[in-house]
Amino acid sequence: MKKRFILVCLAALLLVAGMIAFVYPELPARVPLHWNAAGQADGWGARHLLLIYLALLAATSLLWLVLPLLSPRRFAVDSFEATWWFTGMAMVCLLAYVQCVHLWAAWKPGLPMERAVLGGIGLFFVLIGNVMGKVRRNFWLGVRTPWTLANERVWYATHRLAARTMVAGGLLTLAAALSGLPGQVAVAALIVAALVPVVFSLVYYKRLERAGTLEA
Repeated sequence: MKKRFILVCLAALLLVAGMIAFVYPELPARVPLHWNAAGQADGWGARHLLLIYLALLAATSLLWLVLPLLSPRRFAVDSFEATWWFTGMAMVCLLAYVQCVHLWAAWKPGLPMERAVLGGIGLFFVLIGNVMGKVRRNFWLGVRTPWTLANERVWYATHRLAARTMVAGGLLTLAAALSGLPGQVAVAALIVAALVPVVFSLVYYKRLERAGTLEA
């Protein structure tokens, strides 16, 4: 899986580099670099700043390769290695997709940025939600609250819940993107999907603590 991750990273870098090379000669001197929640450009800059996309993608890929080496032994990613690399591939693909959408919008204004980006994020949540239950205690991936990191039962229960909320939030976001619903609906769904497991981890930890059944 690690080799596959590296190949996906290289392919993503080539895709974004190719997209930049393709559109760069036709871009104006100043291009949109940021869009607000409504999909409207609200940040502008020189077109050469688009090259930052490649640096960001490369840095993200490198960081995902290095993080497992920094983990303490008790919190190593070895026990869910396949899920770690799958999540990394999904993240790199999402980043490359969003960058390509941004490049296209800078080249051909009129692309519905809000729907395009939210659709990609929704799909990402669905994919990650499907494997979230396989993530074991670590410092880099998952719902890393003081209560999940302190107790294996809390971690396991929280991530089983997170798997369901992430898939549900992702599907709602996809539906909003495809149907043209306001972006606020999708953003609200994603926020709820992320916050519910956090709150649950605290409540469940305190329940076990009161019952005297906490174990490290």
